[in-house]
Amino acid sequence: MRKFWLWLSLAAAASGALPAVAATTTIGGVAVEFRVVASGFGRPVLAISPPGGEGLLVVEKTGRVRAIEDGKPGAVFLDLSSSVSGGNEQGLLGLAFDPDYVTNGRLYVDYTDRGGDTQIVAYTAVGGVADPASAKTLLSIEQPAANHNGGWIAFGPDGLLYIATGDGGGGGDPNGNGQNKDVLLGKILRIDIRDGQSYAIPADNPFAKGGGAPEVYLYGLRNPWRNAFDGDLLYIADVGQNAWEEIDVVGRRDAGANLGWNTMEGRECYPAGAVCVQGGFVVPIHVYSHDEGCSITGGLVYRGAALPALQGRYFFADYCSGVVQSLRFSGGAASDLASTADDLGSLGSVTSFGTDAAGELHVLTDDGQVLKMVAAD
Repeated sequence: MRKFWLWLSLAAAASGALPAVAATTTIGGVAVEFRVVASGFGRPVLAISPPGGEGLLVVEKTGRVRAIEDGKPGAVFLDLSSSVSGGNEQGLLGLAFDPDYVTNGRLYVDYTDRGGDTQIVAYTAVGGVADPASAKTLLSIEQPAANHNGGWIAFGPDGLLYIATGDGGGGGDPNGNGQNKDVLLGKILRIDIRDGQSYAIPADNPFAKGGGAPEVYLYGLRNPWRNAFDGDLLYIADVGQNAWEEIDVVGRRDAGANLGWNTMEGRECYPAGAVCVQGGFVVPIHVYSHDEGCSITGGLVYRGAALPALQGRYFFADYCSGVVQSLRFSGGAASDLASTADDLGSLGSVTSFGTDAAGELHVLTDDGQVLKMVAAD
C-alpha cells in the first residue's frame, strides 16, 4: 500500500561544509541538527559501509548501488537496473555484506524482478566492484501484488541471514498470508548461507522439524519496513493498514512468535470494531495512530560516539509526516519518547535511517537527500 524508498548513510562529508537543513532540536536533553551531507540519489533505499571500508554505498530502488563522492552519486558498485521492477513499492530494496566480506567478498541483495517476484541473490566483489557474472540466486518468492514487498535483509549476531517479507499486498491480507506459517509472505525468515552458493535451514529455526515453512523465524507481519538489530534484540517497524503503526522488539527466545497481523493491527483487533482473541501475540512496544502519520519508517538504535547521551535510543520516523521520533526500550517497555515535530516539523518524506562506519546516524528522504545527525553548533 504505502511505503517507499529507503536509506542512505553517509560517511561525514569527505569535503566541504555541511549545510544545516533545519533548526536545532533537543533529543534526550541534547541539542542536535540534521545536516544535508549528500543529495541527488534516485529513490535511495539503503546506505551501507562495506566491512573494512570507510566510504558509503547507496542502494537506489531503481537498481543501482553507487558510492557517495563529494556529496553526490559517484562510482557504480553494482547495476541491476535492467533486472529490477521499480514500480510501486518494488525495486532493489536491500543489501547485506557477508560477515566475512573482507576475505570472501560476498554480498547479498533483495530485489523485485521484472516479473514482480522477490529474489535473494548472492554476488562476489572483485576489485572493489560487484561482479555481475558471479550472481547466484539463493531464494525466490512469488509475489501476488506490487506492494508489501518488505525488502530488509541483514545478518544477525548469530551470523545467519534474516529477510523481511510483506504479506503479499492487497488490503487486509486477503489471502491470510501473515497467519499462515506454511508460506514465506508476512514473515521474518532466517537462513544459513555460509557457503554463498545455497542456503541451509538452521537447526534451531522454530519450524525446522515441521509445523510451518522451515525458513520462517517470525510470522504475523503486514509490511515490515526497515528493521535493525541491537545486540540480540531485533527492532521491527510494521506498517499498518488503516489505523495503527507499530514497533515490535523480539529476542532469541521469541523464535516462532506471532506478531499478530491480520488478527491485530497495532494493539487492536482488526478490522476496527472486530472481536478477537488477543492472547498469544507479541505486543508492540509502541504504536501511534493515523492521526499522527500513515506509514512508519523503522530506524535503528544509536550507538555512535559523537553524541554519547543519545546512545541506546531507538530512532524512527513516519513517511507521511516526516517527523523523526526516538525512544528508549528497557525492561520490556518503551519510555522517554522524543519528537522533532515542534522544533523541526517535517524533514521530508523519510524513507530510512542508516549509520556510517563510525556508527553515526543518518536520515534518508524520498527526494534523494542524506542528512546526518550532529551536535548543534
